[in-house]
Amino acid sequence: MRTDRKNNELREIHFTKDFTKNALGSVLVEFGDTKVITTASVEISKPKWMEKDDPRGWITAEYSLLPSSTNVRCQRERTKISGRTQEIQRLIGRSLRACVDLTKMSDLTITVDADVIQADGGTRTASICGGFLALKIAIDRLIEIGQLTESPIIEPIAAISAGIVDDEVLLDLCYEEDSHAQVDSNIVLTQSGKIIEFQTTAEEEPYSYGQMLEIFNVAQNGIFQIIEKYNHI
Repeated sequence: MRTDRKNNELREIHFTKDFTKNALGSVLVEFGDTKVITTASVEISKPKWMEKDDPRGWITAEYSLLPSSTNVRCQRERTKISGRTQEIQRLIGRSLRACVDLTKMSDLTITVDADVIQADGGTRTASICGGFLALKIAIDRLIEIGQLTESPIIEPIAAISAGIVDDEVLLDLCYEEDSHAQVDSNIVLTQSGKIIEFQTTAEEEPYSYGQMLEIFNVAQNGIFQIIEKYNHI
């Protein structure tokens, strides 16, 4: 049993708007002891691989763990990106693209960077939440300066981790819980409850359909709480 919070409770969450001054949108996101700086940078151009007559703009993401973010110093990925990093930044990118009408931001490329300055579990889901807010801030400012005529955001998204630890379903796992999880999940949903990602893996024995539903339901409730917090930054 948890001693610091109930099994279905989130850690303490904070979003600090405009944490840095150079990016068009930036947010420091804190999920307990996990802290991530997310920024949204804008280029007035299409990606090189995109056809010139393609009506879409593009959103992409990059993710990194800073060397001192973990208990043992991790190496900077200067020349080769690890499989884990590639997986996470692809997850962030496709999650953000899923909540946006890219045809309403033609000829724009927005890059969302997520830099983990302290890791204690749930870095990818925190990055998605902070990344969405940084993206929204940048888009609002593009509208203010006349670069966009309307917001391409369809609806907000958020993400959270959940899992089974010692046969109990827990929401928003810290590192200690995650490292001992029998089942590990990362869930990304829209404000209306539509599923963008539902990654669930059995680390030991297979889990049941009923347990899968319990994981989803507790995660959905947590995501709705996170989206509500967006309104207060």
